[in-house]
Amino acid sequence: MVLLIRSRALRTLIIASGNPHKVAEIESMLGPIDVEVQRQPADLDVEETGVTYFENARLKACAAAARTGSWALADDSGLEVDALDGAPGLYTARLAASDAEKLSKLMLAMADVPYRSARFRSAMVLCSPDGDCDEQSEGICWGELLCEPAYPGGGIESLFWVREAGCSYGELNPSQLSKLGSRGKAARALAPGLRRRLQLD
Repeated sequence: MVLLIRSRALRTLIIASGNPHKVAEIESMLGPIDVEVQRQPADLDVEETGVTYFENARLKACAAAARTGSWALADDSGLEVDALDGAPGLYTARLAASDAEKLSKLMLAMADVPYRSARFRSAMVLCSPDGDCDEQSEGICWGELLCEPAYPGGGIESLFWVREAGCSYGELNPSQLSKLGSRGKAARALAPGLRRRLQLD
């Protein structure tokens, strides 16, 4: 019985997020993997007290793994603006209560600033059912901030211009997100280690 439970755990991957869209996005970015991908339990709420993206991702992955007894994957991301000394960075998600407020706050901070280079950075961590986090990766999407949003109704992703794609981050299609997006780059970098750890090769 123990062996059967362990085998099943090796074939289940928990994405440490309660957002179904994010879970589906990460699953597609990892490519075809022979596992059952699930989102974390609805009542699991992890306080992000880390001082780096990797620490926050590790906190979330470990909590999901401990709760479910399965392999768990988590990510933490942020927008780093050079003219703001890397802010909002780790605190991007907590910059304001709504997307509109985040956008307004960022535009105000960057008003009349000519140097507008920035990047989205994502850290991704895989945690085993035993709590080991031996696999991690990072992805960076380089770009610059526009003076005005590329389209109405968006958040800060509508203000971040990805030169390689010729559009804003919020306008990237799924294929471009996987190839150029920070989370997509991190997922692709982590995929070989994930397959090895879950014995999928």
